[in-house]
Amino acid sequence: MALVSIYTVGRLKQAYDHPASREFFEVGNDIYLQASSSGQLIDIFSSNRVTFPKELVEEEGFPIITLTVWKSLQSLYEFTYTGKHRKALQDRKKWMLPYKEKHLPYVLWWSERVSDVSWNEAFKRYNYYIQQGSTPYAFDFKHAFDDKGEICMVK
Repeated sequence: MALVSIYTVGRLKQAYDHPASREFFEVGNDIYLQASSSGQLIDIFSSNRVTFPKELVEEEGFPIITLTVWKSLQSLYEFTYTGKHRKALQDRKKWMLPYKEKHLPYVLWWSERVSDVSWNEAFKRYNYYIQQGSTPYAFDFKHAFDDKGEICMVK
């Protein structure tokens, strides 16, 4: 059974210990609890001790990255655009800097095993996506591919 991974990247307006950023992390913890209880989330990778890519560190703001693995593209899409996560997306301007012209907030890809997913793989897929656009190797929800590499619609 193929699994779908999502790597997200954003930039907090304030330092990690600022009250606004602490609110962001509190909301994020609630979102992770909702994701965990969905029965669709397979794994959450901790960003503690991850060496951020150079380009992420050099920009304005404070980088925030996530990496999770899900049972299906549809379940990930539904989770992303409903419930607490949807509300957080609507409120993101409170916490996050606006995306720059070339910035992409996330990338998706398929893998056969959780053990195939890593931070290095996420960084590689993200960079590929920035350079090549959406392909079966790295894609987004608007230009999605199924686990066989065929174009698909997610709603």
